[in-house]
Amino acid sequence: MDTLAKTKNQTTADSFPIKGTDHVEFYVGNAKQACHYYQSAFGFELIAYQGPETGVRDRVSYVLRQGKITFVLTSALSPNHEIARHVHQHGDGIKVLALWVDDAAGAYETALERGAESAFAPRTLHDDDGEVVMAAIKTYGETIHTFVERTNYNGAFLPGFMPRTSEFKSEPIGLTYVDHCVGNVELGEMNRWVDFYQDVMGFKLLVTFDDKDISTEYTALMSKVVSNGNGFIKFPINEPAEGRKKSQIEEYLDFYGGAGVQHVAIATDDIIHTVSELRRRGVEFLYVPDTYYETVMERVGSIKEDLAALQKLNILIDRDEEGYLLQIFTKPVLDRPTVFYEIIQRAGAKSFGKGNFKALFEAIEREQELRGTL
Repeated sequence: MDTLAKTKNQTTADSFPIKGTDHVEFYVGNAKQACHYYQSAFGFELIAYQGPETGVRDRVSYVLRQGKITFVLTSALSPNHEIARHVHQHGDGIKVLALWVDDAAGAYETALERGAESAFAPRTLHDDDGEVVMAAIKTYGETIHTFVERTNYNGAFLPGFMPRTSEFKSEPIGLTYVDHCVGNVELGEMNRWVDFYQDVMGFKLLVTFDDKDISTEYTALMSKVVSNGNGFIKFPINEPAEGRKKSQIEEYLDFYGGAGVQHVAIATDDIIHTVSELRRRGVEFLYVPDTYYETVMERVGSIKEDLAALQKLNILIDRDEEGYLLQIFTKPVLDRPTVFYEIIQRAGAKSFGKGNFKALFEAIEREQELRGTL
């Protein structure tokens, strides 16, 4: 069932103001090499660095940016570090979904008053470019939300980071902003975390997908999408549903070692250019058969883009009452079949591609079968 829903508690809808996604931080095994991958394949630009050369002895972090998207890649410098433990358990993965706010301490205190668990208390970081206030709460798995207040800061990223550029000249591919971030949680945990976002952070429930919406002959899952008051932050939360074989959510949970961020959807204004560049640079995508395109226009109606170009790139199309969207999903970008990316172009549509679910899940199942995990 695909249903729109009102916020569980309307009084908190605007009581937790968030301005947008500040950054996404990955814990990885080799930040230097991961940095090069995101520069060369995805077109991110290196803008800042922290490590032994800046007085930080236990870890290194490379900061990358394209459009309004900031990725931070962090590695430990010793095997007994917490970051190294995280990578050992989960593989490379997303640790921090950082949220840009005007009052980090206030957001933190409000969240704790409403039942959140602290990850770290408010702290103020200073350098010659000003100050940043940060605080964090725990969410599903080992993922945290860091509240970042940077009104009084003019540096490259955060205090303690030095500006850095690369001799490698990355070429941007038109990525603009983080559209949404999807979390996978264990069976029976989805509603708990939907309640968390509604009760603690004042999010509203946008849409619900059950196992009739998201299923194939073999597997199924359930999903609910929550969003903050201004709609800039959208978090779909997935959990497995009963099926004949192991679903993609179960596979993720097995390989990741628990709940975590499954994929980041990144917006573009020209998906044909963006995907063409990604493919040229070696990024692999899920495959849907040509038969998908034989009837898709009957379902979605008129679009501005050339269908032949979309079919050549294997880009999917869907429509809702507000407009249409174009989307495509990479294969996992890691050795473990965990984190992947969605590239999305919205032409008015505010939905998440429900009409493509069956084709997408069958494509994922083909990959699972190759891995022997279906």
